[in-house]
Amino acid sequence: MDSRAGKEVHDLINFVGLRAQATAVGLIQLTTELVQAGVLQDDAVTRIKAAIADELELSRPSTVSKAEFDRTTRRRLDRLFSGDEKLTPSPSSGEGTGTALRQTQRSS
Repeated sequence: MDSRAGKEVHDLINFVGLRAQATAVGLIQLTTELVQAGVLQDDAVTRIKAAIADELELSRPSTVSKAEFDRTTRRRLDRLFSGDEKLTPSPSSGEGTGTALRQTQRSS
């Protein structure tokens, strides 16, 4: 997806009001199920993670270098999609999603 199309998708998702953590949990679970069913191959999962990383790049803090942000983001996505980080409910979140996601964000 080119950067202009990516920005349009980004704006549309914001407009719709999708909650990032709930959506992430669903996407990771769906991807896992489709891989286990033999519907998705590794190259498709790589493209999914790349699309997520490209979207996150649109909101990269200016204080973080592009290279560092990209490396950290891709490492976190690899851990989430591989199951090394578990997405479990957080009692303090009120949303019931994303403890591991928040822990990963803090630790990297």
